[in-house]
Amino acid sequence: MYKIERNKDDRFSEIILTNTQNTSYAKIALNKGANLQELCLNNMLVIESLAPLKYSETYASSILFPFANRIKDGTYAFKGECYQFEINRKEENNALHGLVYDKTFIVLDKHASETEAIITLEYEELNESKGFPFTYIIQLKYTLNNHGLKLNVLVKNTDSKAFPFTLGWHPYFKSDNLYESTLQFDCNKKLVLDERMITTGIEDYKNNNTFEVKDKKLDDCFILNTNTIKFSTPSYDMEMTTSSNETFLQLYTPPKSNTIAIEPTTGVSDSFNNKMGLQVLEPEKTYSIDWEIKCNTKE
Repeated sequence: MYKIERNKDDRFSEIILTNTQNTSYAKIALNKGANLQELCLNNMLVIESLAPLKYSETYASSILFPFANRIKDGTYAFKGECYQFEINRKEENNALHGLVYDKTFIVLDKHASETEAIITLEYEELNESKGFPFTYIIQLKYTLNNHGLKLNVLVKNTDSKAFPFTLGWHPYFKSDNLYESTLQFDCNKKLVLDERMITTGIEDYKNNNTFEVKDKKLDDCFILNTNTIKFSTPSYDMEMTTSSNETFLQLYTPPKSNTIAIEPTTGVSDSFNNKMGLQVLEPEKTYSIDWEIKCNTKE
């Protein structure tokens, strides 16, 4: 049996999806962009708080919209007009990770049964914000079941004008020993990034099937050929899949031991300018994507 609870005493306005055995649960903070604070699957904690690191620096498990990663100098042109986002990565003079990571979402719908817990959350942008003078609705539907966690993101353009966008998700996964952890993904192209982490080109990448994390300091983006990413640690194996045909993988190791960000995105750094993965959503149209995590513990 599954249930949905609300932690009324929590200053983050937390929603908890859980099974009655408490062997699997997902904690979601409504006023932090409805991000995933914690995730436990089959008695294995795979996502946890990054404290003492600040959320404003990590964007932990945040939804990245209307753009993932960076926009150089926060500027771009669309349909003959020039726009300027607020610079929130001042040391790089870039705009970073979109506009909804710190928004407060409302509960739109919820359902719990013997086999799953589902909650649908929504944020509606009614104001034309700096750098993105468009209105929209974004819905997040989290589903927790015996197989794992599924996140559906739906974006609707409620404006009278079309707008450009990319989407991303920024979860960090813990490992008992990141040095002995590996990733598997099908890829033969990798982005070239400059000192400001802006895409400057594409280079060949030799795919050895298994990517050993070891002591690498990562902030790298790969162009995937398939929609599946596997992460193997000493204590569990995780598989992440996406419904998007155009998939990029950002890997990042934060200043916290045994932690790695495994980020699926539909676009790359500076997509609003280089057009890699950039999509356009017409008025009253919707875009939907699924990300799913499955986890098996090791004996």
